[in-house]
Amino acid sequence: MNNFNRELSKHLDALYAQGLRRELCRVDSPQGTHIQMDGQTLLNFSSNDYLGLANDPLIKEAAVRAVKKNGAGSGASRLICGSLAPHHELEEALAAFKNTEAAITFSSGYATAIGTICALLGKDDIIILDKLVHACVVDAARLCGAKLRVFAHNDLDDLEDILKWANKNSNPRILIVTESIFSMDGDAAPLCEIAALKEKYGAWLMVDEAHATGLYGKNRHGLAEELGVSSRIEIQMGTLGKALGASGGFICGSRTLIDFLVNHARSFIFSTAPVPAAAAAANAAVQFINSADGEKRRETLWARVHELQLQISNTTSRVRGRKSQIPSAIIPFLIGDESKAVEVATQLRKRGIFVPAIRYPTVARGKARLRVTLTAAHTAKDVSQLVSVLKNLNLEL
Repeated sequence: MNNFNRELSKHLDALYAQGLRRELCRVDSPQGTHIQMDGQTLLNFSSNDYLGLANDPLIKEAAVRAVKKNGAGSGASRLICGSLAPHHELEEALAAFKNTEAAITFSSGYATAIGTICALLGKDDIIILDKLVHACVVDAARLCGAKLRVFAHNDLDDLEDILKWANKNSNPRILIVTESIFSMDGDAAPLCEIAALKEKYGAWLMVDEAHATGLYGKNRHGLAEELGVSSRIEIQMGTLGKALGASGGFICGSRTLIDFLVNHARSFIFSTAPVPAAAAAANAAVQFINSADGEKRRETLWARVHELQLQISNTTSRVRGRKSQIPSAIIPFLIGDESKAVEVATQLRKRGIFVPAIRYPTVARGKARLRVTLTAAHTAKDVSQLVSVLKNLNLEL
């Protein structure tokens, strides 16, 4: 072994000793409530496919049609070789769905955050993040060069103190970034109060609706619609790979914002466009969510969430308490120790349940957990099976 590999191996060994080493688990089936892994059929409670669209025939057929009509690849950046029709059709659908003037799509949610934040802010600006915001936003905040400040999770007093400090500077651009539904805890941001603070202090607001799009609001636009604050958010971010069942990320907002990003977002300008099939699949998902069938699918999801909460409340286990009364398809079971979390996940897998351990750096050290996610494709029987296995393990969760 040469020095290069020896050095890397030491690091990997240290991760293993701390219960932090990760490995890819090959899946030999489509995403769904049941997956094939190492020849075993597992009941899957790990996917963000909240509405069960990732393997839905309607979405797959849209992708197949796009491949036949537009080919497998996009050729280059949309500013280099032309912008394919499926991307325009998707962006028009997203803008209409979110009730904004325009939209722009990226190859991933990570590229969306990096491209947008780095386009909007520079060294003379200030960016303020909720402590539990997604890593892509944290990385973008660091990369853009703006002065970075972090407020305690959902702590409005702390946020206001930072805004007061920011306003003492010489009229900087100030951007607040939060998620609407947080990816690891499943709790909700106080968007109404945050919007009021950003208006009071002349800041901008960017909200990542990755885990809320399709699930909240009268028209299933997201939590911002549910709370009636969509028009007060300058930058609405979301992903296409969760409830929409495809892949990619998007920004919705004013026509001016979208034109600005086309000209300044480097992860858009310098990336080959997403494949046409992904854009077409996401577009079909938007149309589905807008339909009566989309509403039925959402109702089914919340029924499964209610069943899980009810059954857990009747066992010795307990779900981590939520500060918010807003329901979520993300149910975290806090374990704490990283190695113990890995062992619990292993025991679940032996019993036919797939729920991987979530550990540092995804969550803070000592905050390892099982992150159970429910989808509309789960049945009441699936939920009962999960609760039964958890109870039989006699875990103090």
